[in-house]
Amino acid sequence: QVQLVESGGGSVQAGGSLRLSCVESGYLANNPYLAWFRQAPGKEREGVAAIRAGDSTTFYSSPVKGRFTISRDNAKNTVYLQMNSLKPEDTAMYYCAAGRLENWIYALVPEKYNSWGQGTQVTVSS
Repeated sequence: QVQLVESGGGSVQAGGSLRLSCVESGYLANNPYLAWFRQAPGKEREGVAAIRAGDSTTFYSSPVKGRFTISRDNAKNTVYLQMNSLKPEDTAMYYCAAGRLENWIYALVPEKYNSWGQGTQVTVSS
C-alpha cells in the first residue's frame, strides 16, 4: 500500500502559476502510473496528467496540454504538477493517485487507480 500526500495548492489570479507536489511513501508496484486528477464542485473527477514511472512517459488531458507539466523526482519519491497560464476553469480540488495499469489508455481514468491522496485546493480568480 502506498501513501500519498499532496501540497502546493492555493489561490492565484488567472495567468498565474502553481506547482503541486505529491510525496509517495510505502510500497509502490513495479512500473506504476502516477497521476493528478481534479474535481470541481458538482462535477465528476477528471484526469489531468499522468506519468509512467518506468520510462517517464507522460499523458495529458486536452484542457491542460501545453500549460501543465507532470514530472517525477525518483530520489525524492515526489511527483510534481507545474501549472502555468492558469484559468478560472482550473479551479478544483487536485488529487494525486497511484496505480498499476494494464494499459496506457487508462492513464487518465480515475477508476483504474487504487491509492489516493487527500487533495489540495486550487482556486484561480479572474
